[in-house]
Amino acid sequence: MGAEERSGRLPLRRSLLVRLLAASITIAVCSVAATAWLAARTTTSAIQQEQGQVLADDAQIYDTLIGYAAAHTDWSAVKPTLARLTERTGRRITLTTQDRRPIAGSGTATTLPTKASALVDPLRADPALLPGVKADGIDPRAVGPYRLPEAERKELRGRVDKLQSCMRGAGFPAGVTEEPSGRPSLVLAGDSDIQRKVSEVCELYTLDDPTPTEKKALDRLNTLVAGCLKRQSLGPVPVGLDFAPSGKDSEVVQRCIDTARREQLVPYVAQPALLFVATPAGSPAAPGFDLSSANTARVAGVAALVLVLTVAVTVTVGTRLVRPLRALTDAARHPTQQHLRVPVTTNDEIGRLAAAFNDLTERRERVEIQRKAMVSDVAHELRTPLSTIRGWLEAAQDGLAASDEAFVASLLEEALLLQHIVDDLQHLAQADAGRLRLHPEPLSLRELLDHVAAAHRGAAETAGVTLTTRIEDAPTLHADPARLRQTVGNLLSNAVRHTPPGGTVTLRCRAESDEVVIEVADTGTGIAADDLPRVFDRFWRADKSRSRQTGGSGLGLAIVRQLTEAHGGTVSVTSTPDTETVFTLRLPRASDARSAEAAR
Repeated sequence: MGAEERSGRLPLRRSLLVRLLAASITIAVCSVAATAWLAARTTTSAIQQEQGQVLADDAQIYDTLIGYAAAHTDWSAVKPTLARLTERTGRRITLTTQDRRPIAGSGTATTLPTKASALVDPLRADPALLPGVKADGIDPRAVGPYRLPEAERKELRGRVDKLQSCMRGAGFPAGVTEEPSGRPSLVLAGDSDIQRKVSEVCELYTLDDPTPTEKKALDRLNTLVAGCLKRQSLGPVPVGLDFAPSGKDSEVVQRCIDTARREQLVPYVAQPALLFVATPAGSPAAPGFDLSSANTARVAGVAALVLVLTVAVTVTVGTRLVRPLRALTDAARHPTQQHLRVPVTTNDEIGRLAAAFNDLTERRERVEIQRKAMVSDVAHELRTPLSTIRGWLEAAQDGLAASDEAFVASLLEEALLLQHIVDDLQHLAQADAGRLRLHPEPLSLRELLDHVAAAHRGAAETAGVTLTTRIEDAPTLHADPARLRQTVGNLLSNAVRHTPPGGTVTLRCRAESDEVVIEVADTGTGIAADDLPRVFDRFWRADKSRSRQTGGSGLGLAIVRQLTEAHGGTVSVTSTPDTETVFTLRLPRASDARSAEAAR
């Protein structure tokens, strides 16, 4: 066996793809050579010119609209700008909201293309269309609260004039530029040593002091950055007018700065909009290339020849491919035969397909084993309450048990347990079949979590467990309140059950960017690292004895995962045995939750 085969890569000489390509390339090379000169002379120059003009026009349109969005809080006055761009480029321009509701457009209304040309968002600009934008994607023209009033601009210009005079006196003239915020800055010539000496002599650093307007905006920005860093368990990092971390240069800090800047600038820029750019038919900008009749006939003839030869080669090669595939077909037609394997006689793509089929067969057998184990688990879970009910009824029939209130209560408890198991199985069956319906509605997450915590506080007190809530930020969520209560309730009851007297169960909630995070932490017995991947499996319990005193039906956490995924979210667990176990729900905000429900 060669080195390539040992590494898992198929040698090229045995590849069916290479063989097929070798046969096809012989035909393709001739056809390409015959047709290339027909197309190259008539289209290459025109296509390059047209593409260059189109790209330049697209970049100009995008840059203009990004600049407009950076300087305005809405799109209400954008129509004159679109009209000027259309007149200059000959393109039809349409702006819509991200759900494709029209905002403004130039020219007559038409059906929008399936894909937008770009997203116009000054806080997340496209570097491919706007090369001057920095890595954070924020357009420099989006200044928001950093825009200086006329009085502060006048004061800074006075400082710049004095500094220019100083530099001219030192023999180093400097130019002046003005940033989008209205702040003037000096442009120094010469190497870094000369610039440093001139800066020390003329005290250029005085121009870097923020104005009252900038200081107020920076204070707000530093507050937002500190909040973000706190959520990452980091200390505050001061941020200056260069929007770069001071003293720390980590990705986490820079990401917090970028997020805080966007949050600060959102009220000052127009909402993100989809940009659709099209070329009206018949306009001078519309590309169009005409071939002569002779060239058209030549192209058609070569295409027909290529088609005939391709069909011949495909039939020949396809016939050889069919033979080994018949064995796979016969095996697939008899899936009930246990331990059915297809012999792997070659090491090409067909051989690997046979190996993959054998692997699929083994996985199917494992699934069958799991199915049988699940049936056994269901039978075990149902047998216990049924046996109890039967025993009590037989005892009553034989006169060994009195049909008093305690007798009825015991039977009712077992019947309720049986009903609970059946309901859990029904929920899982609906989820597996895709028939688990949600009824989402706007709800107050704080209200819902307080309600669930109150419902389980009695059971926690009875067990000697302290149940606390810590809700940092609970925004309005678009979700099914009943299903969400069931999800959090399952986690709380599970945490209380596995926490010894004197322990603590904490229900936490916070918002993270586009997600809402709900955590249920307990100081109970914990879960072993080897058992963590199986926590959400059906009928799995850490207690191998399957005692009712140490666990429920084994379906609660499986239901939690199904309900969370139905809301478009995820659930995970981390645990340190005998220290802490944390179940974490991550749910999308309103728009994502509605999309997940619609997809179902």
